[in-house]
Amino acid sequence: MTDQTFSWPIRIYYESTDAGGVVYHAEYLKFFERARTECLRSLGFEQRELREREGVVFVVRSMQIKYVQPARFDEMLEVASKLVEVGRCRLVFEQKLLRGSDILTDATVEVVSVDSTSFKPVAIPALIREKMETP
Repeated sequence: MTDQTFSWPIRIYYESTDAGGVVYHAEYLKFFERARTECLRSLGFEQRELREREGVVFVVRSMQIKYVQPARFDEMLEVASKLVEVGRCRLVFEQKLLRGSDILTDATVEVVSVDSTSFKPVAIPALIREKMETP
């Protein structure tokens, strides 16, 4: 996974834009969240099952985001997500919103594995870490 990029298509709907048809800045966070969820799902992990069976949830600890160009109403775009670091309790993703080869938004997202009850950091379950560390 650390050598691969996961791609998730996204269409821009009217609800995500302002009167000028430009995507609101906070909507990009939703696009990136959905892509990380689908990335995890593509590896065979459902977040609900992780919470129920492993007692683990993933939360965003920090994010750096750079808005390069606006996304606009009705465009078909792609979110590219690459896992660049796997630690004991954390994952770091590089994510980009793309229109073809043009980067619209670029983000680095740090996600932490926490206990689903106490929300204290816990080790990422071994099975998940193994899948994510496999190229």
